[in-house]
Amino acid sequence: MPSLPPDGESAPVDGRLPGVATAALGDRHFGVYLHVPFCATRCGYCDFNTYTPTELRAGEHGGTGVGAAGLGGGAVAATYMAAALREIELAAEVLGPEVPPVQTVFFGGGTPTLMPPADLVRLLRAIERQFGLTARTEVTTEANPESVDEAYLSQLRAGGFTRISLGMQSARPHVLAVLERQHTPGRAEQVVAAARRAGFDHVNLDLIYGTPGETESDWQASLDAAVAAGVDHVSAYALIVEDGTRLSRQVSGGQLAVPDDDVLADRYEAADRTLGDAGLSWYEVSNWAADDGATQDTARCRHNELYWQGGNWWGVGPGAHSHVAGTRWWNVRHPAAYADRLARGRSPAQGREILPADARHAERVLLGVRLRAGLALDELSVVGRAASNRARDDGLLDPAEHAAGRAVLTLRGRLLADAVVRDLVD
Repeated sequence: MPSLPPDGESAPVDGRLPGVATAALGDRHFGVYLHVPFCATRCGYCDFNTYTPTELRAGEHGGTGVGAAGLGGGAVAATYMAAALREIELAAEVLGPEVPPVQTVFFGGGTPTLMPPADLVRLLRAIERQFGLTARTEVTTEANPESVDEAYLSQLRAGGFTRISLGMQSARPHVLAVLERQHTPGRAEQVVAAARRAGFDHVNLDLIYGTPGETESDWQASLDAAVAAGVDHVSAYALIVEDGTRLSRQVSGGQLAVPDDDVLADRYEAADRTLGDAGLSWYEVSNWAADDGATQDTARCRHNELYWQGGNWWGVGPGAHSHVAGTRWWNVRHPAAYADRLARGRSPAQGREILPADARHAERVLLGVRLRAGLALDELSVVGRAASNRARDDGLLDPAEHAAGRAVLTLRGRLLADAVVRDLVD
């Protein structure tokens, strides 16, 4: 979640949505995102809405502190649990009986696995009770490698979790040090093996490329380690230096230098080549999975696909964002303010926006073109269709797919995806 939400308008105190939004609930898949905004430490590049023990120490913002070993069963965990359970009830009240069963659940953060596994399972059971799950509901949690072991993962698997996403980032110690990650090289691979023993068929590793000081061989070692771990999904993102972070201050102060765009392009091509050779195919610009989407038991992250395909979801937790049929809203960011609103019977939503048709269309193009399935050309305006012809001629869109009526990025097009999308929207 980025550091600043949109401006938007005031959200109703009871959380109600426009009738046209709730009436359209059955048109799309429905998911639930749970934001657990706690971390043991803050990574130097992170600007997410998360809070460390220091930031939640006693007396600040009404906080009660978090133990250095995690949340444990302390007051912060109890307060968060009570508030999140109440928001799940509120979501059911607002959405009404027409909401379809939940197709995907995603616990993100922060570090959700600082919570005891029984608490995460309890939240999942609350979602099941209020909305229902299907036989194929995907249930994912993010985890830092140092925050889980096989016993923890076994409890999650027994409780209905189906997928684990681990923040590996790099296999090199000096790269992890620049990112201020806490785990040691090799730990992520050990946790992958533990997740397999615990019964997880689907395991993702997150990687970051373009860290200051990272060499070509460093990045290749990270890719090779991810492949050797035997995961069925890898996400690889270029490092973004966000304003206000420690990393940003180090870069602006001259202590660290970020690589140029040509280096980032080389890193991406190495990722696509290595992961492709290992049987992982790209299905979104930054994501590779071990299947082509034809099977029912897909390795693709269906929760992220719900975002990219314009589905509906309710975001639970401080700072969480939600979307239903063109209405988008976001919660207050601090855990104390979030819990206070729910304790007083109010929605935690701070603001919302109702997207006009042109904005929804632009978002559909922006997200659709990033997918391997691409976007139907008839969804483009006349100007956008002309831009697609130029992009095809420039080698940015696949000619065969274009002839079949779809805009699908080539490898070169993926490297320039933002520019391609801008032209297609215009």
